[in-house]
Order: sequence, then structure tokens, then C-alpha cells
Amino acid sequence: MTHIKALALFSGGLDSILAARLIMEQGVEVEAVQFVTPFFNYDLLDDVEGHAERTYRKYGIKVILEDISSGYLQLLHNPVHGFGKNFNPCIDCKIFMFSRAKEMLVERGAAFLISGEVLGQRPMSQRRDTLNVIERDSGTRSLLLRPLSAQLLNETLPELQGWVDRSKLLGFSRRGRSAQIAMAARYGITDYPAPAGGCTLADPILGRRIEQLYSTDSARQGSEITAADIRLLLVGRQLILPGGGWLIMGRDEGENNALAKLVGEDDALLLMEGWPGPTAVLRRIGSHQSSDADVQTAFNFAAALIVRYGRKLPAGRTFGEVTCTFGGNRILLCAAPLADDTFGTSALI
Repeated sequence: MTHIKALALFSGGLDSILAARLIMEQGVEVEAVQFVTPFFNYDLLDDVEGHAERTYRKYGIKVILEDISSGYLQLLHNPVHGFGKNFNPCIDCKIFMFSRAKEMLVERGAAFLISGEVLGQRPMSQRRDTLNVIERDSGTRSLLLRPLSAQLLNETLPELQGWVDRSKLLGFSRRGRSAQIAMAARYGITDYPAPAGGCTLADPILGRRIEQLYSTDSARQGSEITAADIRLLLVGRQLILPGGGWLIMGRDEGENNALAKLVGEDDALLLMEGWPGPTAVLRRIGSHQSSDADVQTAFNFAAALIVRYGRKLPAGRTFGEVTCTFGGNRILLCAAPLADDTFGTSALI
């Protein structure tokens, strides 16, 4: 048989693992592509080679990462098929990823696509009618094979061409997991993620934060939203200052450390170096404020908030010292804890 290669859309979950292995079992070369956005899998970019090595060692699958953040952030402005229960555009998300995967077929020398979707497993994006819409709008009809449910679906190009044997494909449906678990055991796969919603957009609290960032009265213009904005939005306590500045404060040591790593060139980093309290980032303060006086006002307000959320000052001490690093300069700010009635004028994202 002529050498055939398939490109598998890979989430890292059990279904995507099994779909790839099932097709590999038929002698087809499979390369898995795992898409990355600030809402899922972004941390994998910190160790691309390590992730590839671990995936191959655990599952015998070759995986590459594809960062689709820029286009995905634009998609959220107006998804054609709308949002789910929260800010999750599940149908448009699938269409976007499958469209990109189709483009990658030529780039990766592959003939068709594989997905681990199971008919009826998810109420919004895996109904039969929705699967058809996704195929139609992504232009992947006949190129997209869903091996775990193939016997319940129309034949695809790889089946019609004899690249895969349809009789060896499966007819899984709905939410039961026992068949997948048994199949994993047959492949000797025991270490796999538990089923869970891995997309931040589906989280009711974090999804609302992101939705607010995209709103017309956001501190950021929607067209300017970046992956870095989203990563900051998912950490700590989020506040809009009276002058419009966006302040993010850590709530514990882990968040403080994360914020210190996420600070950008146009951001200010503030913390009390000699006293326990939150680390804070003033996002894009240089470009957001119109004058040096506005910048200084934002610094002072942020410093007062940091002292307010820090450990209670010793008796007789009325102010805390906050170090502000911005534009390569370090400024020492002395601030009294912000009064609760003043604090109320800061809007929470």
C-alpha cells in the first residue's frame, strides 16, 4: 500500500489518544497537532521538546504544537455560531481549529485528518447536526475521519480510498467511558488525563472576566487584546482604577511569582520589598495614560492598594514602602493603606 500520513487533532485527552492509536494500528503514519491558545495548552510552549518527548514515551504518538492565539482572539469578537453557557464559542472553536488543520495537511505532507470526537458525547459540539456544520464550515467534509464513531457516520475519503479499513473502526456514542478505558488498557495506556473541561472560556468565573475584557467599556480596546492580556487576566485580583488603569494584584505567593514573570515592557511592577504583601502589575500604563501626572496618580493609587492588601502595618506606622519598576527605573513610593470608602471606587473585572 502507498505510504499514507494522517494529521490528528490532539487534545491530550483519552479520546484523541485512542483515535490516533487506532489509525496507527492500520499502518498509517500519524502526526498529532495540539493547538495552543491562552485559554488552553499555553503552558506547553514553555517546554515544547519536553512535551513531545513525554507524549511519545507515554502514548507512542508524535505531537507538534501549533499556536493559534492571534486568530483565536479575533474569533471571540463575534463567533458566527455564538457562545455556550459561558464565554465558550465551542462550535466556532472547532471550525477554526479544523480549518487550520486542513491548511496544515499540505504543510505536513498528510492526506487526511483525524479527530477523537465521539458522537453525542458533548451536548453542544458533538451532536450529529453540529458535526455536520463543523465539517461544512471548515471545509473538511470527507477529509475528516472520526475513528471512534466512524461506523455511525458517513464514509470518508480515507475509507473510500482504502487507506483505512472501515470494518476496524468503531461505533462509540454518548458519554459512557468504559469502552475507551478498556481500549486504553489494550494499548497498555494507563496514565491519561481524567475527562474535564480544559478550556478557560467555559469556566463561569474566568469566562466572565474574559467577556468583560471584550466588552465595549473595557480598559482595553477589544481589537488590541493580546495573549499576554489574557494570561494576566487569569491571575490574581483584577481592578480598574478610577483613571482607567488596569491593575492586577497577586493573592498568594504563587500568583505573585506568576505576575513577576508576566510583566511586559510597557507595564509597571509594584511590590513591598521589605514587607509581606501582593505583587502588582499596572498593565500598559505608559501607553494608557496621557501624561506623566496621570501615570504618577496611577502609581500612587496602586501603591495604596498594595499596602491595603499587605500585612497590617506595625503600631504607630502609617505608611508602607512600595517599589515601582517601570521603563528601566525604580521608584520608591510611600503610601498609606487605601481607605475602604476610596477602595470602593475601583471596579473589579
